[in-house]
Amino acid sequence: MGSAPLRYLSAADVNAAMPGVDERIDLARQTMIALVDSAELPPKLGVHPRQPGSLAHAMPALLRGGEVDGAHDLAGVKWVTAFPGNRALGLPAIHALVLLSDATTGVPIAILDGGPITAQRTAAVSGVALRAWWPPTDGRPARIALVGAGVQGESHVEVLARIAPSGCTLTIVDRYADSAARLATAAAAHGSFAEVASSADAGAAVADADVVLTMVSFGPQRQSLPAAAFARAGLIVAVDYDMLVPAAVVAGSRAFVTDDIAQFEATRSDTVFAGYPPPDASIGQALTGSAPALRDRGPIVVNHLGVGLADVVFADAIVRRAPDLGLGVELPR
Repeated sequence: MGSAPLRYLSAADVNAAMPGVDERIDLARQTMIALVDSAELPPKLGVHPRQPGSLAHAMPALLRGGEVDGAHDLAGVKWVTAFPGNRALGLPAIHALVLLSDATTGVPIAILDGGPITAQRTAAVSGVALRAWWPPTDGRPARIALVGAGVQGESHVEVLARIAPSGCTLTIVDRYADSAARLATAAAAHGSFAEVASSADAGAAVADADVVLTMVSFGPQRQSLPAAAFARAGLIVAVDYDMLVPAAVVAGSRAFVTDDIAQFEATRSDTVFAGYPPPDASIGQALTGSAPALRDRGPIVVNHLGVGLADVVFADAIVRRAPDLGLGVELPR
């Protein structure tokens, strides 16, 4: 029996076949819940190339579907590289590929540019957290601070525009003022926020915010703010490891959840997440009611490191849409 062709999807193809915002958030929620008991997800396997601060990670994942014959299982791997010095060369810092295989035979199905998937699945997981734990503000409009105006900032603005209640204000912060202003203009164009501002002062923006999202660039120098800057926040969503949020804030939180506890603990070292307490629960456990009760005070802190299962779930949805849209290139085996 011959095998079907192997489909390659470029970044443009992936963007064209990307599900809409609501479906992306639904896919992310399904992924977080599946991580509780329906997935096999080893911690990231990594090597460290010569460029200072660079890394390359392999992120294999298996999702077990509801059929005993494995007909709905998913299997794949994401290969992602991060080279911070690329910016000086005029190149993107992050590159990624996602490979899907038939989970019942192992036959490769598709290869996708993983860059757009990385951006959109990360923002979608944040969307899950925003919908689940948006903080009460006693009837006044919430104030949102988004710190980091890069690719992740762009994808998160789209999710915020969909989720944030009417009347919210948004401040976009970046140490490069022109980047913050550019993204603020794009955010205002959504028409979903009562006011959009830009700033280069992360401390002031965070101190005034009820909801804080952090996605600053990785690098050897952290941009941590004083713990007091987060005193007003009811929800903190960090997608930049511990680059901005200090351990004292997490230690004083109402709850600290992450996408995958085993991965968090495998990532922790003398320099990464130093001083952070253990997570109270995974996001999936919290969503399904199997997390400990919230403590009396402090923000809810959500730190998601990015899991390969989310890339595989998103890639499967994209590959299923691609043929009907006439997207991709069929490669001979």
